[in-house]
Amino acid sequence: MIDIKLIRENPDLVKKAAADKNMKVDIDHIVAVDQRRRTLETEFNELRHQQNQAGEQIAKAPKEQKTELSKAMGTIKARLKEIDAEREKVEAELRELLLLVPQIPAYDEGVPVGPDASSNKEARRVGTPKKKADFGFPFKDHLELGTSLGIIDMDRGVKIAGTRNYVLRGAGALLHEAVLRLAFDMMTERGFLPMTVPVLVNDALMYGTGFFPLHREEVYLCERDGQSLVGTAEVPVTGYHCDEILDEAELPKLYFARTTCFRREAGAAGKDTRGLYRIHYFDKVEQVVLCKADAAESRKWHETIIANSEAVLQALGLPYRLMEVCTGDMGQGKVRMFDIETWMPSREDYGETHSASRFHDFQARRLNLRYRRSDTGKPDFCHTLNNTVIASPRILIPLLELNQNADGSVTVPAALRKYMGGVERITA
Repeated sequence: MIDIKLIRENPDLVKKAAADKNMKVDIDHIVAVDQRRRTLETEFNELRHQQNQAGEQIAKAPKEQKTELSKAMGTIKARLKEIDAEREKVEAELRELLLLVPQIPAYDEGVPVGPDASSNKEARRVGTPKKKADFGFPFKDHLELGTSLGIIDMDRGVKIAGTRNYVLRGAGALLHEAVLRLAFDMMTERGFLPMTVPVLVNDALMYGTGFFPLHREEVYLCERDGQSLVGTAEVPVTGYHCDEILDEAELPKLYFARTTCFRREAGAAGKDTRGLYRIHYFDKVEQVVLCKADAAESRKWHETIIANSEAVLQALGLPYRLMEVCTGDMGQGKVRMFDIETWMPSREDYGETHSASRFHDFQARRLNLRYRRSDTGKPDFCHTLNNTVIASPRILIPLLELNQNADGSVTVPAALRKYMGGVERITA
């Protein structure tokens, strides 16, 4: 949610943001509803003042004038009641409309403008991609490897839970845990506070973090209880301080959490159906930053959380590239967004494994997440940021494929061996 004052004063800028983000929002209607709300507020306050004056007049008036004055007072009271009812409806309409308005991208930072992912720009590339032909022996994709090694069982995953489900077994489960534990330890070393948080949250947090109403179809809903299963720890961690006023001295808040994540993958029918790339549940370590409302500080923390994720990929020895996401692909609430894509030989391309987003006050306004400024003593909305540290089992795709050997075994990256009891190679 953005400040209604910004919409009121810069409607053309908000219209541009909506167009650049491929969002259909009637900004003129929002401005008109806001004007109606303010008109009602003004009339209400004026009538309340008249009511107070009339009360004083009745108290002092001669007996013969009290009846007429009381009648006038009754008219004022009736109109106040009408205004109050209409104002409630208008404010509710305005709140619903504001939930659809996009955040303004960081045009001043050169955010690429484009309709979809084809306009995303590569910022840098680390490591050398290894193609199928480079292996010197018949290449196996992660599913062939995992099945032959007995560490991935897609068939039984589908049997017990339907399409896009899987079971990790033995060394597969250990490798999955090792990746997550490496990320957990690296984030702790970097001064972020680990958290264990609920994965079933109140719908208010889904609205607050911007997943509702636009992405409701992508979420597993527990409608009877007014709750939802989260698709990322971003939701409970960012919402941890909702409806609070923090002291500026407490900022920044540096958090991370590991959760199981659930996604319906609505609209993905027939897309990425093979293997572990697009699945209904996975585990992810997510980092979240709450900082003061300062664009330069937000930018600094954005760079930091990206560097954290890159450090994990570098520890795993995986080639990757950093992509700056264009306006049409970044989503409603983002000011600026980067994806990290890791090289996956079976796809003969890079595949998205991380997403780093900066929101400014978009989420904080919806969550009523504030801090008290040290210079003015007044509350202001925090800025929020988040990024994947690692998500598994998608990251197992490049880990297995890039570390396979001619005999069908897989070499365990050195950084993970201490989490796997010293195992250096996964064999059948």
